[in-house]
Amino acid sequence: MSKPIPDRAEVALEYPDKLYVGTFEHSSRFEARLDGNGVALVLERPGTEDVRKSVHLHLNFGLLAGILRELATSVAAIPKDDIAHRELLVSAVRELQQALETS
Repeated sequence: MSKPIPDRAEVALEYPDKLYVGTFEHSSRFEARLDGNGVALVLERPGTEDVRKSVHLHLNFGLLAGILRELATSVAAIPKDDIAHRELLVSAVRELQQALETS
């Protein structure tokens, strides 16, 4: 089941001869779920054929864990007075940790 995107996502896919860039905002939807191998993420922008787009991404657990560790090393990039974003992230990480420990 997809949900409205609460903030914004930008995606760039670069090939040697092409560049695709897309933005997904509040009118877009997302779906994120864990499966047996990792996390599946879908970003969708509904609409007519000329504006409709989607991105499907799958990250295996090892890569996801590496990304989370890398994010932890760069937390200093979020200003200490940006309490709202810090609290959003802390809350989400706590929910994930609790779900992993109780499932």
